This record gives sequence, structure tokens and C-alpha cells, in this order.
Amino acid sequence: MNIDQDTVVTLTYKVADATGLLLEAATEPMAYLHGGYGNTLPGIEAALGGKAPGYQTTLVLSPEQAFGQRDESLVRTIPRSEFPPGVKVGGQLQGRTEDGREQVFHVVKIKGPQVLLDGNHPWAGKALRFSLTVLDVRAASAEEIAHRHVHGAHGHHH
Repeated sequence: MNIDQDTVVTLTYKVADATGLLLEAATEPMAYLHGGYGNTLPGIEAALGGKAPGYQTTLVLSPEQAFGQRDESLVRTIPRSEFPPGVKVGGQLQGRTEDGREQVFHVVKIKGPQVLLDGNHPWAGKALRFSLTVLDVRAASAEEIAHRHVHGAHGHHH
């Protein structure tokens, strides 16, 4: 079966920056629902459309095609006293942007009484190289299509 609208694609991946520095490698296969459901980057979907299991490719995506440019308005310094005990670098917190949208912020630095938060994706502003291998393609179930994501092995579990 080839990758098409409403198929479940199982793949392995590696992500590197433009210099070739490895940022992440899948420790187990991942699965996504193909067809514009927002389960993976649009550039990855475009490159894999029509392909079959066994297909391998390396894509270079610009920041705009990947996680966007950095938005410095998403960087905040907050007094440490406003955080619960145990806040540490690498943690994630749910917050709101200046216009009220929910946003995940990463704790990037704690310096004395100040905590530096960044709402940008850690790879924002970077060109990324994705090495992909398609392992399996199957038709999505009606439930997966209705829920807009993959269920079961390598997907979402309810």
C-alpha cells in the first residue's frame, strides 16, 4: 500500500541540524495519520505522499518549513518566587502569551531570583535535516480518522 490520504505511516527518523549535528533519533518507530491532520510537518507529508514501505529519504527543511523562526516575544524572565518549589532547567510549564493563547514554556535558565522561560520550540530558527525510513503503511480506521490521530502501537493510546 502506498502513502495516501487517511493512511497510517510508521517510520523511523533522525533529525540533524544544518551542520549535521544529530539532534534526535527515534528509539522506536513512530506512526502518524497522513493527510493534513497536523500529526507531522507538512514538508514531511509532501515528501512521503505516494511512497511505499522501504522508502528512504533525507529532507532539508528551512525554519519556516519546520518549527518557524524564533519569536523573541516568547522569551520571559519571571521572578523565581512565582514558581512552585522544585522548578528546574529543562522543565516545561503551561502559560499564556500576551494575546491570551495557551503556550508551553521551557525553563532554560535559573539565575539567582530569576527564571528564564522560552515559549519557542527548541528547534525554532533552525534548518533541519530529517532522515526518514518508511516501515509500514496501512489504511486508517474510521475511529483514527474521526479522532485525527493514530491509535495503538506507536500511536496514541486512550
